[in-house]
Amino acid sequence: MVKISGGNKLEAALAEIAKRVTQASSVDIGLLDGATYPDGTSIPMVAAIQEFGAPARNIPPRPFFRNMIAAKSPEWPEAVGELLISNDYDASKTLGQTGAAIKGQLQQSIADFNGVPLSEATIAKKGSSKQLIDTGVMINSVDFEVK
Repeated sequence: MVKISGGNKLEAALAEIAKRVTQASSVDIGLLDGATYPDGTSIPMVAAIQEFGAPARNIPPRPFFRNMIAAKSPEWPEAVGELLISNDYDASKTLGQTGAAIKGQLQQSIADFNGVPLSEATIAKKGSSKQLIDTGVMINSVDFEVK
């Protein structure tokens, strides 16, 4: 026979955890709406063109975002669970730390990406054969927002 006592204390503790966990509900990570190059061009739009390609403009896909998600997302649930525990179930703090970590993973994916080589014309124009990085604005615009 199992005897459980202290039900009121357990219920109160679980209610407090639930209250802290619901303080924040999500985190957006990536190239967020409103990010622009100095000339006003949308950074998320340029990133989408790079990610998926633009055949009409002879731009091949360079899937830096999807590759990062495929490689890193299996680690995220356990990491978030551990952060929740270490942060005493503070959802805002946990999502902020999660956002910062995934932001770093995405920036690293951009820096490390090596797919279809750039055309000779693009290399001549930008002076480098490094894919996805020209001025550094896109990689430095990766961000996160806890909601």
